[in-house]
Amino acid sequence: MSTTGTDHVGAGSAKRAARPPRPPRERSGVPPLLVAPAALGLMFLIIPLIGLMVRAPWTELPDQLGREIVRDALMRSLYTASMATLTSLLLGIPIAVVLAHGRFRGRGLVRALVTVPLVLPPVVGGVALFTALGRKGVIGEPLHDWTGWSLPFTTNAVIVAETFVAMPFLIIAVEGALRGADSRFTEAAATLGATRWYAFRRVTLPQIMPGVAAGAVLCWARALGEFGATVTFAGSLEGRTLVMPSAVYRELEAGRPGTAISLSLVLMSISVIVLASLREHWISPARTR
Repeated sequence: MSTTGTDHVGAGSAKRAARPPRPPRERSGVPPLLVAPAALGLMFLIIPLIGLMVRAPWTELPDQLGREIVRDALMRSLYTASMATLTSLLLGIPIAVVLAHGRFRGRGLVRALVTVPLVLPPVVGGVALFTALGRKGVIGEPLHDWTGWSLPFTTNAVIVAETFVAMPFLIIAVEGALRGADSRFTEAAATLGATRWYAFRRVTLPQIMPGVAAGAVLCWARALGEFGATVTFAGSLEGRTLVMPSAVYRELEAGRPGTAISLSLVLMSISVIVLASLREHWISPARTR
């Protein structure tokens, strides 16, 4: 009787001994003193968005968004932001490659000039575009004299203004991806006889696609919300250059805050949906490792 009980006790002890120890609980790497400022910062960023949703006239939203001027501004915003992103991809990726792998004097100055639109007040950016591409601009005047074509206050002017302010986001993201890419694959392709263009197209570009996607998403979202440079260089003409940010400002000026809030809610929703969905499918942490 006692032998059986001893056997049970011994078997239980053996099972407990064979059971792997629980892994230690991972400690947070956040210093406790930073938790309160972080929470305050999050509240500062989130509360305005919550206020926008709380004050939105939800019952009137379908009627307000169904107005022709609103639909026209929304479609033009989506079109111009997409075209600005496409232009930024065609021009920004080569610039990022030059900055990441080029060896020439003045590269730091070129990088500084590329990032100027990030810190330049948008209205100043619009004035700068006028001095370069306006009817009396450095390039715009001879172009108008030769062809009779003027860029400002056209839909193309909206695309140019949005590209000017949004392209640096793409360039910075792609340059960072290029610097983080493993150069051994490109070197191996070169030893096998691949040209630089072929190695870039078939080896380097697939490696940096998460960075390109991240830059394109940020570029598109920035172009969608651009106001200052757009309204300065292209105006806000109904049926021609009016985009959603300009429509929001016009509604506020006309004393219709409800419509302005509704339009702002649409812009916020589009930006959040695009950023969330594309980050999940293209640049999630699992794919960037």
